[in-house]
Amino acid sequence: MNLRQIEVFRAVMNTGSTTEAARLLHVSQPGISRLVRHLEMQLDVALFERRSGRLVPTAEARELHEEIEKVYRGVLHVRDVAAHLRFGTHTTLRVLSSANTALELVPRSIAMLIRRYPTARVLFESLPTREFVKLLVSEEADLAISSAPLDHPSLEVEEIGQWQLLCALPADHALIGQKKTKLASVLAGRLVAYSHEAPQSAVIDHWIESHSVARNVAAEVRSGLAACAVAATGVAVAFVDDLSARAHKADGLVFARIEDAPSFPVYRVKNRHRPLPRLGEAFSEIVRVQLQQLQKTAIPIAGFVLQH
Repeated sequence: MNLRQIEVFRAVMNTGSTTEAARLLHVSQPGISRLVRHLEMQLDVALFERRSGRLVPTAEARELHEEIEKVYRGVLHVRDVAAHLRFGTHTTLRVLSSANTALELVPRSIAMLIRRYPTARVLFESLPTREFVKLLVSEEADLAISSAPLDHPSLEVEEIGQWQLLCALPADHALIGQKKTKLASVLAGRLVAYSHEAPQSAVIDHWIESHSVARNVAAEVRSGLAACAVAATGVAVAFVDDLSARAHKADGLVFARIEDAPSFPVYRVKNRHRPLPRLGEAFSEIVRVQLQQLQKTAIPIAGFVLQH
């Protein structure tokens, strides 16, 4: 049986007559009758009994129809999936994220994406940036939102926003309340440092080194949120990205702005040899907007600026 024969047979079974089947398929009634007779001759099986102008299915026809319906449901499912793929709404998006962008930025963006495309599904992992390259190059992930640059010939890296450096101080720190506070006074004290796995480590370490100070490290952490948590205990001061600062909910910590504070890019990273699905492009734009909105939210800022 070819697809046309299946379509006509199904129409006759569902309508009970060649006339109605012809109307359903927008063809002539004689054409439907000829095709049914040809199908019976081809199968060497009587599919219908002719009674008073109507076609009554035989047991063989009912058995065949049952199997055809299974196939037809599968075809309809394929058509639905194809239609969804056309609009980018029925697919799984695999997203990687740096630790700080995974705190609020990426989850908020995922939530916005799901509200816009309720049938979409997102696989989301927060990983060290060194693992991004392997997963993106091997096509085990669609894109990454990273707060550190990635250098690989197979990757396309695009800046989608920026994060800014802040100083995290315990709420009872001696410097708080002073009218003028020198950055050097903070740098001379005990600091929270970042391990090499943290995406911020290279840029923050380079910035501190540019002030020609020898760091007095009290603790080493792998994320900005952990740096905030350590600083809140009062044991040391931390320099953190504003994404981590906004995600820190505990009391006992305030953030000071830094004169001429450096800003660093947030990147959208993808495999340059694999086009993003439409869902990925939509997600990328949502992340841009959410980053701008997130950075408008208030954080507990101290009443002074650290001056050079």
